[in-house]
Amino acid sequence: MTSPTPPTASAADARSPAGAPAGDRTLVDVHEELRQTAVDAPSGPQLRPQSLMLAFFGNHVLDEGPLCVYSGSIIDVLARAGVGEQAVRSTLSRMVNRGLLQRQREGRRMYFGLTPQAAEILRDGSKRLWDTGAVNDDWDGSWTLLGFSLPESWQRQRHDLRSRLTWSGFGALYSGLWIAPGDVDVSGIVAELGLAAHVKIFHATADDATDVGLMIRDTWDLDSVAARYADFDKHWTAWLDTGSGDPVGNRLRLISEWLDIIRTDPRLPARHLPADWPAQPAHDTFHRIADRTAAPARGMAAELLDTIPLRSS
Repeated sequence: MTSPTPPTASAADARSPAGAPAGDRTLVDVHEELRQTAVDAPSGPQLRPQSLMLAFFGNHVLDEGPLCVYSGSIIDVLARAGVGEQAVRSTLSRMVNRGLLQRQREGRRMYFGLTPQAAEILRDGSKRLWDTGAVNDDWDGSWTLLGFSLPESWQRQRHDLRSRLTWSGFGALYSGLWIAPGDVDVSGIVAELGLAAHVKIFHATADDATDVGLMIRDTWDLDSVAARYADFDKHWTAWLDTGSGDPVGNRLRLISEWLDIIRTDPRLPARHLPADWPAQPAHDTFHRIADRTAAPARGMAAELLDTIPLRSS
């Protein structure tokens, strides 16, 4: 019997490393595509250059209009967050190749600006960053279930689907059955990946015989998520006592660290989490420092960044 044909280049294969990306993506896709060696952040966890690059464009370019930034300015700013020049140049090239940035030459200088697709991805991440709380305390008791069965040879399609589901708050209840709290619309993700014929989506509530707390503990690694929140809160609470360091570098590290945490947090129902769940204290610490560093970082960036209007392509 003939094996099913994988999704065509117009769907999941459109994001092949050999070509420019297509379709809707999220920050989790970009992190996966640009994965490379992490860099040391002073007194904090290791951060990948692409995480800091995304934080830079999201924080200093996205809402400032259609702008391009001189590569030398980007190198100077990311150096304040601990990223070396070669890593910056490599990440810029990768993002151009992925269709996330566009180059614009002015004289002997090269500038980089966001593509429309990258701007959309960063706006999606911005909503998750600033508008969504770390604690899910208004859960209505419903669940979204997604079952899939893909041919064994479709390893990349399976990886893409799992990555997108993780960003959307899903966990693997069983190998081919994923679950997320609340009513989650993933039909667009499934269609964009070209997997609609291989996926079934249901919305349901758990029977009284189901121990929801146990199901959550079996499905998600709560200890790992909690440890990341606790480490973040401890590190940045200590920073609050001194407030020292470069405001631009500190803010980029803050946002990068927080995004790395929340992109793997499914925002499980608070009523089924331990009473000392550390997400809310960490969330409060993030916003306190974000508020404190916003104006100083904005002022310093205005002095550091050489920008020009982005020409329409």
